[in-house]
Amino acid sequence: MDPTILAWLRAQLGTTTDEQDLAARYARLGRARSVAAEVLAERRAALLAEPLRMTVDGVITIDQSQNLAGLERQLAGLADLLAPDDPAPGEASVDLVTAPLTHHRRGR
Repeated sequence: MDPTILAWLRAQLGTTTDEQDLAARYARLGRARSVAAEVLAERRAALLAEPLRMTVDGVITIDQSQNLAGLERQLAGLADLLAPDDPAPGEASVDLVTAPLTHHRRGR
């Protein structure tokens, strides 16, 4: 993973995100956008695993619903961002494989 991709990932996920974790995910997934989506989905799942709102009468109220909404907006907006390893418009993706078609005659 080059410094440009790391900088983009940190801009999306925050500077406290572990660099080795990001590098391992990038090696496994192959795309910066996929890495960001996976990290954000894990953060969303962690929020959903706990109660979103907790109130101790007269003492404290903790409400995580806005954090959840923000993560969901960030996940949805990820599709509109241009990642540094995205193919240029009109350029084939590195995942795309092309093969020439040949005409084959059937004999009887």
